[in-house]
Amino acid sequence: MATAGNTTGLRVKGLSYRLGERLLLDDVDLEIASGESVAVTGPSGSGKSTLLTCIMGLIKPDAGSVHIQGQDLTALSSAQLAKARRQHIGVVFQFGELLPELTPVENVALPVLLSGGDHRRAYRQAQDLLSELGVPHEGTPTGMLSGGERQRTAVARALITDPHVLLADEPTGALDPQARETVADVLFDMSRRRGCALLVVTHDPAVAARADRALHLAAGTLRDGAHV
Repeated sequence: MATAGNTTGLRVKGLSYRLGERLLLDDVDLEIASGESVAVTGPSGSGKSTLLTCIMGLIKPDAGSVHIQGQDLTALSSAQLAKARRQHIGVVFQFGELLPELTPVENVALPVLLSGGDHRRAYRQAQDLLSELGVPHEGTPTGMLSGGERQRTAVARALITDPHVLLADEPTGALDPQARETVADVLFDMSRRRGCALLVVTHDPAVAARADRALHLAAGTLRDGAHV
């Protein structure tokens, strides 16, 4: 499990990325301590999801570095990067991205199983996480879960590998107000208790207000949200 405290969970330095004529990230710096949460807001197309994608290593930035647990992910080979991503990063997407043909327990256990982890232990961990997050999983198909329950299942899946960094891309964007509050409670509480550095991209000011710090991304520049 990641350790909470003053240690740095995520460090982004000088990150730049251009797509055609558009400069989406312009020398972006960001540091998040273990157990700290940061929300990034900004207009559509401002580069928020690009920032997450660069941190995940799914696209290579034009310049800069992304450090997690002392590793510069931008300097790793494809195989090394895939391993580091599995070990250190958990991701929650806007629509959960769960597999409806799998049970909730199977969905949550999947990251461990894909990494070659023990089948029985992975299922026990998945059941424990789902119970902790209040998701029905005994005999309930994934497709029968409510929107909020699916997102809480997605949070459990992101946490099962005990990541050092938790990334959330509009995690409450597709939910009704009540489910949004519940999922936000779970996301921020679990990341704090487990010592994950949490980076949330959101259009929702109420969700952003829950974070320890709020930043705003516009014109490729990341600024203190309080001064926007």
